Amino acid sequence: MPIFDAHIHFSHDAAEQLSAGDAVAILEQAGLKRALVSSSGDAGTRALYAAAPDLVLPSLRPYRRRGEIGRWVDDPSVIDFLEDRLERFRWVAVGEFHLFASQTDKAVPRRMIELARQHNLLLHAHSDAGAVDRIFAQWPEARVLWAHAGFVGPDTVGPMLEKHAKLWTDLAFRSEHARGGRVDDDWRSLFAAFPDRVMVGTDTFTPERWHYVVQHAEWTREWLGDLPPDLAEKIAWRNGEAMIRPHLAQLR
Repeated sequence: MPIFDAHIHFSHDAAEQLSAGDAVAILEQAGLKRALVSSSGDAGTRALYAAAPDLVLPSLRPYRRRGEIGRWVDDPSVIDFLEDRLERFRWVAVGEFHLFASQTDKAVPRRMIELARQHNLLLHAHSDAGAVDRIFAQWPEARVLWAHAGFVGPDTVGPMLEKHAKLWTDLAFRSEHARGGRVDDDWRSLFAAFPDRVMVGTDTFTPERWHYVVQHAEWTREWLGDLPPDLAEKIAWRNGEAMIRPHLAQLR
């Protein structure tokens, strides 16, 4: 089964260990149909997109290097970086970015969200539920991918998906939804209730995680096999394709 991986990073430290060609070969070996790729420092993302434009979907992070996750919301130079890269290169999304509810109304995140609106870009948010609510308060028509399903359970994810019709979620770096090839009952209920809103991801947040891309894809196919075929296919790749389709025009 092909897979749309909604959470791949190729940051500067990974690019020091893997060439773009080698990284693309890993993605292809894993059987990925598409990969939403971002990086700390945008050079890695642009290199992968240049090497495999039919596979890689480029997303712009607000980070120049590692270590900016906790302070970018108070750094006005982030906006200069984003405006420059949005002017010079093509993207389908902004993120993955880290944001808490208490930070969302600060000037830098507000301007980032406004830039995404101006350029018709998806927002990939590593956030608590409150930040997701605040993003939609600022931009009601936003399209948001909630990274890691917020690291919360189905009892929180479900109401959030119910509240926001243009919210999707990825399961990157989570495993409690499926063990031993069997899907947890609570997560199975969530998938059935929102069959068009969930997708998978690997999260290569360190260079070492690239060694697990193929293994993660194999594990993903294993637990997807415990779901009805049409639902498994949606989570594997169809939901990602549907989510990103309105943003593909930005690559032309």
